[in-house]
Amino acid sequence: MKKRNQPLRVGVIGCGAIAPAYFQGCRVFSNIQIVACADLDEAKAKARAAEFGVRACSVEELLNADDVDIVLNLTVPKAHAEVSLAALRAGKHVYSEKPLAVNLREARRILATAAAKNLRVGCAPDTLFGVGVQTARRFIDDGELGDVVAVVACMMSHGPESWHPNPAFYYQEGGGPLFDMGPYYVTALVTLLGPVRRVTGSARISFPTRSITSEPLRGTVIDVHVPTHYAAVLDFESGAIGTMLMSFDVWAHSLPCIEIYGSRGTLQVPDPNRFDGVVRWRPAGASEWEELPTRHRADLARGVGLADMARAIQTGRNHRASGELAYHVLDVMVAVGQASERGKHFTLESQCERPAALPVGLDLGELD
Repeated sequence: MKKRNQPLRVGVIGCGAIAPAYFQGCRVFSNIQIVACADLDEAKAKARAAEFGVRACSVEELLNADDVDIVLNLTVPKAHAEVSLAALRAGKHVYSEKPLAVNLREARRILATAAAKNLRVGCAPDTLFGVGVQTARRFIDDGELGDVVAVVACMMSHGPESWHPNPAFYYQEGGGPLFDMGPYYVTALVTLLGPVRRVTGSARISFPTRSITSEPLRGTVIDVHVPTHYAAVLDFESGAIGTMLMSFDVWAHSLPCIEIYGSRGTLQVPDPNRFDGVVRWRPAGASEWEELPTRHRADLARGVGLADMARAIQTGRNHRASGELAYHVLDVMVAVGQASERGKHFTLESQCERPAALPVGLDLGELD
């Protein structure tokens, strides 16, 4: 175990669109240091290495590097399991972009391999550290909302082909609105309300093809292989009932990102895909919304979950964006699709603990 004041060294595999956010976000944490990056596209790795002052290498070189303690897996969803398993077998801890894997079988292999080698697995999203979720979490934990009756979570747009430079993977296995955006919402809900007990839902492919309107592939037609509209019901262990809508088929809507209904009023939680935002509360019988004060940070960024895992490795505590949490989130999402296909409720076998709340009043770069 490295000493607390020695940073854990990170190697990035996957140098695509999300990578810069991690390179930049990790800089505020003294307990981690990105030292290398790799990508199947050698030119892409070299470009990121030059941009952020690290060395470029092949995937094999990175996995075998003596100066890499943690592999940050930023590959496309279908490659998550393969890369994470390779890193674990090489003796590295792993922090992966979401989802943990595209199916439960692969996800179980990741967790089992990590356990056998006494290594840590972490997984995005780490927006659960953001001011919105943490402020709402404290409000709920303090009993201010009363007994939670229900929650609504909505992410609806008309898909990423209008802005992403290469959006085809969003419409392949591991993509779609549920697997792409669902982790932000389900992770937030589990953080706020605890694990899910039972799931049902409906899903459809609304449009069999999509036309890219972003550059550089404008006009390219994409075949759609996964559902693009989901409506789900989540029964939480706590007794709360959740309604969740995830769609790439909606042009506009006026529904909340997350709204929680308690015996003492209603709580609005901001976009769980962001670290900032305002939490609003409307007490029972009141005619106006109130903005809740907060002592949590709104200026966190991608990488805080990785830094938290590194701190947990250094100190022996549990990390918040854990593999177990990510597995439960994946279990929920898989069950929604299976419920639609089979026309039934699914009782989940997976369990997880709510990640520990962040202390209030932390300075930027602090985690404890």
